[in-house]
Amino acid sequence: MLRRYAGAAVALALVVTGCGASTVRMEPPDADAATSEVCSDLVSALPNTLLGAERARVRPDSELTAAWGDPAIGLRCGVERPVALTPTSYLEEVNGVPWLPQPEDAPTLYTALGHEVYVELSVPPSHGAPAAALTTVSDLISEHVPPLPDGEL
Repeated sequence: MLRRYAGAAVALALVVTGCGASTVRMEPPDADAATSEVCSDLVSALPNTLLGAERARVRPDSELTAAWGDPAIGLRCGVERPVALTPTSYLEEVNGVPWLPQPEDAPTLYTALGHEVYVELSVPPSHGAPAAALTTVSDLISEHVPPLPDGEL
């Protein structure tokens, strides 16, 4: 199912590799206590593997972020509402969760909308189609992040 709305977001994941597991540098969003609690619940439920990539360490350590693989698939929970979100923006709906793809023509960053907190998922093109990652994260958002009233994004 597709809808139209707008938005803009910034992915902040850089991979630094050394011996062994990858470490990803990702700036956590500023979040209040209620947002941090919801995000901590979501991030702790995320899988150890996403699109065949293993979970990586994230620095600085935060309950609001997660990453997998090299180059990193990154997730940031509790980000700001996308500033460009408008009634005419394009949205993709995955298992009942609306996602704002950015850029629209070749997205690598998706922002989940319609729930009490916004969640960004960045998927580098080298990981292939993001559908499985969006499905997994959508299901966990539906389970761990309360929805907004119908029609609110």
